[in-house]
Amino acid sequence: MRKLLLVTLVACGSASGPAITPAPAEPTSQAAPHPEVAMPSSPTPTHPWPHSRTVDVAETIHGKTIRDPYRWLEDETAPEVQAWMTSEDDYARGVLATLPGRDELATRLTQLFYFDAVGAPTHRHGRYFFTRRHADKEKSIVYWKQGPNDKDGVEHVLFDPNTWSADSSKGLHGWYPSWDGARVAYQVSEHNSDETVMHVIDVATGKDTADVIPGTKYSGASWTPDNKGFYYVWVPPVGNGVGVAERPGFAELRFHALGSDPASDPIIHEATKNPETFLGGGISRDGHWLFCTVQHGWNSSDVFFRDAHKPGPWQPLVTGVDANFSLVAVYKDKLYIHTNDGAPRYRIMVADPHKPDRAAWKELVPQSDATMETAGIVGGHLAVTYLDHASSKLSVFALDGKHVRDVALPGIGTSSGLSGDEDEDTAYFEYTSFTEPQIIFKTSVATGKTSEWARIKLPIDTSGFVTDQVFYPSKDGTKISMFVIHRKDVKLDGTNPTILYGYGGFSVSMSPGYASSRMVWLEHGGVYAIPNLRGGGEYGEEWHKAGMRLAKQNVFDDFIAAAQYLIDQKWTSKQHLAIAGGSNGGLLVGATVAERPDLVKAVICAVPLLDMLRFHLFGSGKTWVPEYGSAEDPQEFAALYAYSPYRIAVDAGPRAYPAILFDSADHDDRVDPMHARKLAAVIQADQTADAPILLRIERNSGHGGADMVKSQVDRYADQFAFLLHELSVPSAKRED
Repeated sequence: MRKLLLVTLVACGSASGPAITPAPAEPTSQAAPHPEVAMPSSPTPTHPWPHSRTVDVAETIHGKTIRDPYRWLEDETAPEVQAWMTSEDDYARGVLATLPGRDELATRLTQLFYFDAVGAPTHRHGRYFFTRRHADKEKSIVYWKQGPNDKDGVEHVLFDPNTWSADSSKGLHGWYPSWDGARVAYQVSEHNSDETVMHVIDVATGKDTADVIPGTKYSGASWTPDNKGFYYVWVPPVGNGVGVAERPGFAELRFHALGSDPASDPIIHEATKNPETFLGGGISRDGHWLFCTVQHGWNSSDVFFRDAHKPGPWQPLVTGVDANFSLVAVYKDKLYIHTNDGAPRYRIMVADPHKPDRAAWKELVPQSDATMETAGIVGGHLAVTYLDHASSKLSVFALDGKHVRDVALPGIGTSSGLSGDEDEDTAYFEYTSFTEPQIIFKTSVATGKTSEWARIKLPIDTSGFVTDQVFYPSKDGTKISMFVIHRKDVKLDGTNPTILYGYGGFSVSMSPGYASSRMVWLEHGGVYAIPNLRGGGEYGEEWHKAGMRLAKQNVFDDFIAAAQYLIDQKWTSKQHLAIAGGSNGGLLVGATVAERPDLVKAVICAVPLLDMLRFHLFGSGKTWVPEYGSAEDPQEFAALYAYSPYRIAVDAGPRAYPAILFDSADHDDRVDPMHARKLAAVIQADQTADAPILLRIERNSGHGGADMVKSQVDRYADQFAFLLHELSVPSAKRED
């Protein structure tokens, strides 16, 4: 749950941001809203995009009068808003479809996006479960097979989401095999949204059981060792006193016994009734210990446990400490805890559930110079993943904390760490870099013997591309690292079309990873730069906290300084520089444009968070209050007021903006699309430059985009055609 706010890598080909559902908003408790009154019709706009009416809405918050002329665009259910969205999307797609080179981009993206690949297997009692991506399919398929090792056996289809709905709106969200491999719990989502329904399939027959559980948003399935049921988190629907913004705080940890009525599932841990929290939990592999985590944003967590063999109350393992605690394993009656308490770059501690007092915990693996990102028990050892200057390092430790070995990686890149069973020696790990598609390795935890297990092969030669890691000073002098991916023969003459992509929040790390879409940009003579901004997790919790709440402005300063560095070093110039970001990264580029509209030529602002005075009133927005603060607090209001892109744009009035493509989604239930609608409307109305402001709305799409390959191809073809056109890249350079 710690990284639930995921990053959508705009123009990068991978996904993840904050959490909100479409709903009319109510004013803050300090607000005294005026009644909504339609303004007189404005003169016919000189720009060709659809016209948006304004309303006379204002409210006073902490003594300041806040105008909100496009508040009517918050209500997505209103027919007028639906018609407005259709007209905006139709106009945007009409413009994008006619851009030079757009079809050629789509052809090349199609060549690279449709490919064959296999995922690392999950072993359960002689059965192996794995995903396959097929070059002729839109969605990945889950298979299983039986055999003495993971290369034997006939492959059987377990789930094929390609067949679930005629319009491909249904997709697979997550799947969890029982320990005996007889059944798999899995989640189905509509339009790739976060909202899911849990089902159970019998593996041998391939048929669903009668077990159907709605309300499993943000959940998984933790199976009991007898395979008769599983623990999960249930989120209630809106109603009965639970509002849209309060839903996460009313989540419950429940247990479902197979064959029983889900409506009668017992509550194992009650709701916190605090909408700024997430709830998680499950049971240990041996069935001895139940555990529950209450996550307070991305900054701290409380952990509880209890003996599953004995009735009794939950015992606190740690509560009320301003630090993150993650119970990464419960193994042989020991609790293994990944924490930044007293160690901002994290460490591993071990506790005895029979003597759980904090003073009795023992440090097992201390903090090092690298950031300890993840940990777990595989093959009777501790497997730890570090980030060393934003690149992965894997290490294996004995359960007494003794270092056994480092796992060799092919180069500077990213690995998700060792995956496997607690008691099985065989494990797998993935590796990727900016220029290397995913490779899966198979390894022995005991001996370290490693071999390549699977590799993605694509019709591209990446040997002509390289990655530099550079360091530059931010506004306050802080040194920021940045990856710059480019052709080997790049000339530092200030003419390279460049995308500067950023995120900077929620302790999310920007580490090296392959994306076919990025390769297409490089093939067209582009440079791609990714800074490790404050607010991320690359350099530990101190780095994260230096870019959150009252310190959020540091993130925007870091990003603006990155742009200036690229210009000063002649990688590019203002006329050839674009910025891109999604979700929290959409806020980043929105704030950058609001503060420095003169800095860049073009912008991709995807599934963004932009009205920072009202974000907490929508969907799960209150769960981000620990990260951003809230307008209900006077001090935090002042900080949010200072950088909120929508507020700045409304107050600024007419001015020259760069070309902007807002990339929204029609079923985004994480970041409410009202953010994109409102800022697109105000900037369209106030644009004085001869540069387009477009709002593209992805269909059958959630926060991470649509889950069909063809939709991704169309999306990136539109984005790159837009950027190449706005950055004035001549066709000759595109074909070099």
